[in-house]
Amino acid sequence: MKRTFILIIGMLAVVALLFMNASKPIAGYGVGDYAKDFKLPNVDGKMISMADYPNAKGFIVVFTCNTCPYAKAYESRIIDLDKKYADKGFPVIAINPNDVSQQPGDSMDEMKKRANNKGYTFPYVRDDSQEVTKAFGATKTPHVYILNKEASDKYKVEFIGAIDDSPNDPTDVSETYVEDAINAILNGNKPKVTQKRAIGCTIKWKS
Repeated sequence: MKRTFILIIGMLAVVALLFMNASKPIAGYGVGDYAKDFKLPNVDGKMISMADYPNAKGFIVVFTCNTCPYAKAYESRIIDLDKKYADKGFPVIAINPNDVSQQPGDSMDEMKKRANNKGYTFPYVRDDSQEVTKAFGATKTPHVYILNKEASDKYKVEFIGAIDDSPNDPTDVSETYVEDAINAILNGNKPKVTQKRAIGCTIKWKS
């Protein structure tokens, strides 16, 4: 009886810790805010910042990872977004925010392997301190922020959330939120949809 009680208490403690990690409140950018630039290590060994793209009109900043099933399901679509919009001035910058002690599969070495195997055409950087992730307010992988570059150091948030309306099967997509938002910006308009709840795995925060 005593052993059973101890096991139950232990299980409840684990659940409580998981809940605390999953529900950690994050304050971040809203639509209309200006995002600060960052400098994070890329899989090629270089440091990446938005200032490195003087000719960019904006950015598709995607918080993603190696290990989340949703991130894997969206991976080909993220690659396609960069191929479609980088030449139009909106390149992808992918940021892996997960705590490696909880997700060893999201280490820089594993990121390098995945970027190489999948043929990433965009930077895939690590936010080891998680400060950039907190500044943006990202909570899921994937979680997208479309930034419109208004000046050399002014990056206005125009859209936050999901890439589209089909987190699992790309053949079921009927609403392309990110593409619609970028197309609107390129045409000199504001996106009709500025926020859609991101569907994905909870970011693994450092304790």
